[in-house]
Amino acid sequence: MHLTLRQLQCFSEVARNLSFTRAAAALHLTQPAVSMQIRQLEQQTGIAVTEQIGKKIFLTEAGEEVLRYARSILQQVDEMGDVLDKMKGLAGGHLRIAAISSANYFAPHLLGVFHRRFPDVGVSMDVTRQERVLRQVADNEVDMAIMGQPPDSMQVDAIPFMENPLVIIAPPDHPLAKVKSISLKKMEKETFLTREPGSGTRRAMLRFFDEHNLTMVTGMEMGSLEGIKQGVQAGLGLGIVPRGSIEIELKLKMLAILNVKGMPIRRNWHVVMHQGKRLSAVADEFRSLLVDEAQTLLSGKSS
Repeated sequence: MHLTLRQLQCFSEVARNLSFTRAAAALHLTQPAVSMQIRQLEQQTGIAVTEQIGKKIFLTEAGEEVLRYARSILQQVDEMGDVLDKMKGLAGGHLRIAAISSANYFAPHLLGVFHRRFPDVGVSMDVTRQERVLRQVADNEVDMAIMGQPPDSMQVDAIPFMENPLVIIAPPDHPLAKVKSISLKKMEKETFLTREPGSGTRRAMLRFFDEHNLTMVTGMEMGSLEGIKQGVQAGLGLGIVPRGSIEIELKLKMLAILNVKGMPIRRNWHVVMHQGKRLSAVADEFRSLLVDEAQTLLSGKSS
C-alpha cells in the first residue's frame, strides 16, 4: 500500500467529526478534496472505511482498524516534529492547548505572558466543555489541557498548578448575603443552578453535598460559567463557581459570596497531558510556566 500522511490526516478528521464538511473546515480544505483523499485511501486499502446511512457518516469495522493505526502514525509524526523543535530551540514551533470554559478567566492572561516571552511561537487554544477537552487529550490532538481533576479512569498525567476553591454565590440582596456564618443544612432549602452533565464543577458540587449527607435542590442547567453567574444575578438560584472567576462581579457588587460553614470546596487546577507524552521545547516551557509561576502571576505579582 502507498498511503500518504494527507490521506491519514483527512481520514482521522472525518472519523473525529463524522462529517466530511466539518473535517474539511478543520483541515482548511474543500469537501471534494477531503472526499478524494478518502476515496484514494480506500483504493489503496481495497476496502471501505466509511459508510453513509441517511445523512449520517459511520466508520466501518475496517475503518475502526485504520483509525487506530492512523492515530498512532500521526502521533509519531507529531513526536518527530517535537524532537526537531527541541533541537531547533524556541525560535518557532506551535503550542496547542485545550481548556475547559471555566478556565477562560485566567488562561488567556497566562498565554499572554508566554507570548511576550516567546513571540515567534504560534499558539492555539480551544476553550470548550470538559467532555471535548478530555477527548482531545485522549486522541493526542493537543499538547496539554487546563482543567480541574480529570476522571480517575483517564490514562493521563495530571499536575496540579494552582488552587481552585469553589464558593457559593448569591445576589447581593439575598437574605443570606449578610449572614456571617451559615450552616450547611440551610443550603438544602435553596435552589442551585448547575452546569451541564460531565462538568467538573457539577461533579464537585454533587460530591460535596453527598459527602455531607445533604440533598441539593437543582434548578436550571446552564452550559457555561457565565450562564451560572448571570442566572444568579437574575435571582434564578444560587451557584457554585471558582472563587477567582468572580473578582469583577464582587468589586461591582453584582454578586456576593455566602459565608457557609465547610466552604469553600478545596480543588486545584491541573495541567493534563496524554500519558507518557513527550513534550516539545515549546510545550515544556508552557508547562513550566503553569506549574512554577501561574499562582504568582495571577496573584498580581511579577515573575
